[in-house]
Amino acid sequence: MTAAESRTAAHGATHRDTEFHHHHAHAATSHHAHGHHLLTVEGLSVGFEMYDPRAPFFCAPRAVMPVVHDLTVSVHAGEVLAVVGASGSGKSVLADALMGQYEPNALVSGTIWFDGARMDAAHLAAVRGHGIALVPQSVANLDPLMRVGTQMVGPCGRGAQGRSRYEERRARMRELMAAYGLAPDVADLYPHEISGGMARRVLLICALMEDPRLIIADEPTPGLDLDLAVRALDDLRAFADAGGGVMLITHDIALALRVADRIAVFHEGTIVEETACASFASPELLRHPFSRALWHALPDHGFRASGDTHAGEGSR
Repeated sequence: MTAAESRTAAHGATHRDTEFHHHHAHAATSHHAHGHHLLTVEGLSVGFEMYDPRAPFFCAPRAVMPVVHDLTVSVHAGEVLAVVGASGSGKSVLADALMGQYEPNALVSGTIWFDGARMDAAHLAAVRGHGIALVPQSVANLDPLMRVGTQMVGPCGRGAQGRSRYEERRARMRELMAAYGLAPDVADLYPHEISGGMARRVLLICALMEDPRLIIADEPTPGLDLDLAVRALDDLRAFADAGGGVMLITHDIALALRVADRIAVFHEGTIVEETACASFASPELLRHPFSRALWHALPDHGFRASGDTHAGEGSR
């Protein structure tokens, strides 16, 4: 059996819910539905081929700019995993890779499993919006010239089959709007006529229309006040509590700790630690120096940096 076959076979094995494996610790509620993770990413690297900006303009050679490297992370069914890191650090590149959305100059390597099946770019595209759905970072993703109800329903095709699909999707939309506290007449409004919090819920409903198993929420709270941000995260929490999985990508660790089961710390293009939120009760429970630096920078801990985040890495 090859090494790749051995890894694939290992993903078919049953994991104990409380063990440390695949580079991460579990939360008390973590479990492996059907004996595997909902999502597992191993050794993911993403770079972009471009002209070397340091070379003279007319004779610049092509070079690869790495953004994500050797990244390993997992999401369990029924949990919210928060991927926490600085803005502009490459977290959105991770989201695009998991959705199978690659730029023409992207170079991608590594292995992704979704619901126990090994995925490639074609398989990720096939489950996009169905098995895996994205809640995008900006409400600007809503078409300003189209009523939000039309956007939530989406294209349905023509003829009798299209009309039948339209009625089914309208019923699904009304069900989701009621579940997430949007009045029926909101469907007739344009994006500029609804609040930021309502727009975030419209984006979430767009993602839920096809009953996905996993939601990737890319910075879903910027521009919202604390109450609206907490409410938006509560919606993601409700989806996880119903059995789905959520990867919450955010730079706000304090907000993430309110809703997540586990935290994956993103630093310099990779995940340096993946652990239960309970580990953030004390810096001694965190394995990586950068994770401990984040702990010291939390509001309750005085926003203090803990010194050089690279110090002591040899003690891991």
